[in-house]
Amino acid sequence: MAGRIRDTDVALVRERSPIADVVSGRVTLRSAGGGSLKGLCPFHDEKSPSFTVSPARGFYHCFGCGVGGDVFTFVMESEMLGFSEAVEWLASRAGVAVTYEQTAGGGPVQPKRSGQRQRLVEVNVAALEFYNEQLGTAGARPARQFLAERGFDQTVAADFGCGFAPSEWDALTKHLRGRKFTEDELVTAGLAKQSRRGTLIDRFRGRLLWPIREVSGDVVGFGARRLLEDDDGPKYLNTPETPIYKKGALLYGLDRAKREIAKRHRAVVVEGYTDVMACHVAGVPTAVATCGTAFGNEHISVLRRLLMDQDEFRGEVVFTFDGDEAGMKAARRAFEDDQRFVAQTFIAISPDGMDPCELRLANGDLAVRDLIERRAPLVRFVLQSTMDRYDLDTVEGRVAAMRACAPHVARLKDRAQRPEYARWLAGRLGMEIEPVNRAVAEAANTAPKGQRRPGPAAVEAAPEVPRQQRPQADDQALGVEREALKLAVQTPVLAGPMFDAIEAAAYTHPVYICIREALEAVGGVVTGTAGPEWVQRIQEACDDLVTQSVVAELAVEPAHSSTEPDPRYAGIVLARLQELAVVRQIMPLKSRLQRLNPVENPDESARLAGELFALEQHRRGLREQAIGGL
Repeated sequence: MAGRIRDTDVALVRERSPIADVVSGRVTLRSAGGGSLKGLCPFHDEKSPSFTVSPARGFYHCFGCGVGGDVFTFVMESEMLGFSEAVEWLASRAGVAVTYEQTAGGGPVQPKRSGQRQRLVEVNVAALEFYNEQLGTAGARPARQFLAERGFDQTVAADFGCGFAPSEWDALTKHLRGRKFTEDELVTAGLAKQSRRGTLIDRFRGRLLWPIREVSGDVVGFGARRLLEDDDGPKYLNTPETPIYKKGALLYGLDRAKREIAKRHRAVVVEGYTDVMACHVAGVPTAVATCGTAFGNEHISVLRRLLMDQDEFRGEVVFTFDGDEAGMKAARRAFEDDQRFVAQTFIAISPDGMDPCELRLANGDLAVRDLIERRAPLVRFVLQSTMDRYDLDTVEGRVAAMRACAPHVARLKDRAQRPEYARWLAGRLGMEIEPVNRAVAEAANTAPKGQRRPGPAAVEAAPEVPRQQRPQADDQALGVEREALKLAVQTPVLAGPMFDAIEAAAYTHPVYICIREALEAVGGVVTGTAGPEWVQRIQEACDDLVTQSVVAELAVEPAHSSTEPDPRYAGIVLARLQELAVVRQIMPLKSRLQRLNPVENPDESARLAGELFALEQHRRGLREQAIGGL
């Protein structure tokens, strides 16, 4: 048997495989300060990031589930490989040729067969090359016509790797056997299967194909669309489950969308391969689609890691569904999964029921972008579609609709939205608010415990927190407040007069309010200089031990900045803090204005509208200030 990989080769592979680069292929990492990076753990489901990577040390560790190790360990665990296979996987990625030492008996080194995963990826890549070549043949005319009719030329088809499977029974099988792949490898990869006569035949024949890639970019399978009238198979046929093709965790287009998803904090989930193509071509580069299965828990976990799904104010997941009953059912199912996201969920449905591909073909690229921008909250769509099933002209119908909608309102992850949607629901049903509130409360009491923790706006609606209750460092709803105070404690010269100009009302947690008041009591941050003496001055101005302890935490906790905090970063944080404070002023003002009859109260309506306009202008200015620093 073959020996072990030479130590020098292992060391070279390690050197050329920075752990941060490898981990970033699966997890969005952000600076955790002190040279460390942090993201959502790929090995267990979590709400807040506890997966920490130290590039300088070449190690990772998850403080949530306890896993850890080096770059080889990460590949072994995430790709389900042995050590040698993990080294080979990384060597192939880094362009390093590994050599095996002689066996213990001193015999010659036997050729080392690549690990199963690598071989399955290789055979899929070889199949893709074959299918790509076939798309240009005479027999592939139906495939080219299909693409052209949907607005995709040869350049777009090549960009997405579209191919064609010939109608012959074993064209691909013969080709791959000629490339020295075994029958077992073809069957295991899902590219071929046994015929009734026991011979090997191609799984895909006479079909248009799309390569399905993992987030890392490896080709792991195919999706195939029926083209020919004599094809009695399903409209879409996918690679079956294989050691590397797990449809429940795969999203078509994710390999090319991942960077934009992480950058824009938005993922667009569409229903088909051509919809993904249409979105990307039209300027929506965050579009992905499931691969022959419903959107489920594993898909959510994959997107959460890329979205860095911990900041409720930024992340968005936009679903596009057809306007038919199947689309409505899919939307309701998506809402059931909504509580697993921290990000806000939206839905985008074309008024005429067209999918993104049809919409682009009919109205152009701008129409696709507009569809996504005109997204609506998923909860509102679900409530409206639920009400539409009842006769709201009758008392019985309105009561039944209220009872059907109440559980949807009760499970909203942002508890502050519940009374607002209860009012919205009452208005739609033409009912008083009291019975709707009772129905929502009853539904909330019967819901399983621990479904959601309150969202960011829930702080305002929740009972006053006792002053001695310690705020959690990973509470995303308070993240901006904590970061602003961190700047004031650690680098007062950066926080400066801008921090002092923001009043304590911008903070929502009693402990943070107390610290802000303590900073004012010592003369403001303009009087401070970084160091232990400054921290001690702040602590002495605090009136309880818990607040003093939190000041100590803030003094050593890393800032959430990719580099050392600078004036640009301080400006972003403080502008964001002010923006959130303005948003809390806007919400009740909007509610009052919506409930006010402008005909009966024209003066009051005009006054409130003026106030709202001024606040919105102020909020936009703060947002532009924050974005301008990026």
